[in-house]
Amino acid sequence: MTVEISKLKGIVVAKKANYYVVKIDLTHVGSSLDNALNLDQNFRFLCTLRRRMMHYGMLVNVGDYVVIDSLDWNGSRAVIVELEPRISLLERPPVANITEVFVVLSVKNPDFYAEQASRFLLTAERSKVNVVLLLTKIDLISNDELMLLIDRVKGWGYEALAVSAKTGIGLKQVIGQFQNSNVSVLCGPSGVGKSSLINLMIPSETIATGKLSRKLQRGRNTTRHVQLYSLKKQGALVADTPGFNMPNLEVNSLDLQFLFPELRSQLDVSNNCKFRDCLHCEEPGCRIEKSWERYPLYRKFLEENINSRRLFRED
Repeated sequence: MTVEISKLKGIVVAKKANYYVVKIDLTHVGSSLDNALNLDQNFRFLCTLRRRMMHYGMLVNVGDYVVIDSLDWNGSRAVIVELEPRISLLERPPVANITEVFVVLSVKNPDFYAEQASRFLLTAERSKVNVVLLLTKIDLISNDELMLLIDRVKGWGYEALAVSAKTGIGLKQVIGQFQNSNVSVLCGPSGVGKSSLINLMIPSETIATGKLSRKLQRGRNTTRHVQLYSLKKQGALVADTPGFNMPNLEVNSLDLQFLFPELRSQLDVSNNCKFRDCLHCEEPGCRIEKSWERYPLYRKFLEENINSRRLFRED
């Protein structure tokens, strides 16, 4: 088939080994060409990366907007030749241009515990976009227990959404939240129900789900790579990501404080501390109130960070 257009823009919706799946932006395709090719909203090219981009070490992630060339319409093949500027990046798992991060944590099986939850929340906060805490498997605990947990995380600075994939409670609210976001991403430990939520929100997709390991109380990781899925609302995309149970916090010690909403809100008030480089430990002149629940975790993560950097310098 001979076509007039040579380049297109699109978004990377999946990355597998050295190949990228790019969903094209049909707004850049003329209506006559669109009709001739009989394209639909989910038309995708399987792409490689231009050698020049590889030579300069340019990394392309799921969620990146790219320009593709060398279009083979019959074989749905193309080459990525240009990377558009990003507006945001979630580093682990790597997803670009996200507008909202949903940290998914189950209330039971695997159980909710503060340190794991905080590590995921802090990792999400580094993306500098809106972070939403999503509690799953709420059918496994009483309503009183759920309310206590919701109140607890509210003290952390998060208005939690609660959902049960088994009963459907809370699903409509969750779907509405996803549809109001351009590119959202689900992240969290294995076994908390990320893929199950995708299956409920997008019935046309069938994503493998795994059972919880009774011995380790951990989920089995069934999602092997990051992939974007289209919701019914025009343009709304959601990413399912591989689960991992305890993300590392690689962040500058002075930046760690800004990842805790309960500490960040205090820093927004002027004259809280005497020194700009205050770490809010035992420094004289520090006026940060320290009775909030996660302050011991802040101190623990800060010590881990300082020790890891010390070891790095010694090596």
